[in-house]
Amino acid sequence: MKTSAELEKQAALQVAALMAAAARTSPKTRGIDNVRVLAIDDDASKQRLIAKMREIAAAENRPGLARDAGNIENSPAIVVIGVESNPAGLNCGFCGKPTCDELSAAGGVCAFNSMDLGIATCSAAAVASLHHVDNRMMYSIGRAALDLRLFGENVKQALGLPLSITGKSPFFDRKP
Repeated sequence: MKTSAELEKQAALQVAALMAAAARTSPKTRGIDNVRVLAIDDDASKQRLIAKMREIAAAENRPGLARDAGNIENSPAIVVIGVESNPAGLNCGFCGKPTCDELSAAGGVCAFNSMDLGIATCSAAAVASLHHVDNRMMYSIGRAALDLRLFGENVKQALGLPLSITGKSPFFDRKP
């Protein structure tokens, strides 16, 4: 026999896997698979992420990161989605630079990478929603994951989606 808490944790992990699949198969603006996904499902990794979020909050006077760190303490799983940086080679100017070479020289991020991150993250959030699992997109999780180099060197943007299966979403009534 399993308790409700055990089943809810198992459900959160199953949904996290489905979210990873949705992010991986999401449409890509240029047909290039630059999406990377990981799930934080163990306490040690989660505590490391929380500590980094609180460290950034203190160092940069960003109380929202400390708030978000508190929000994810009871999440059974946190899905983090990132995109590898690779200029489109189109010289489209969407990034604000006239050419992709100038973007690369400035260390910027291609606008198409940002679009791919948004599409993948929305696809993953939709899966959680379809399974009635509370979630919220948080840039703060992505920032901490990048600072911790959880994706390695070439991922320059990331967003996190903590999951919750409780009677009331901890991500709803948040203090600013």
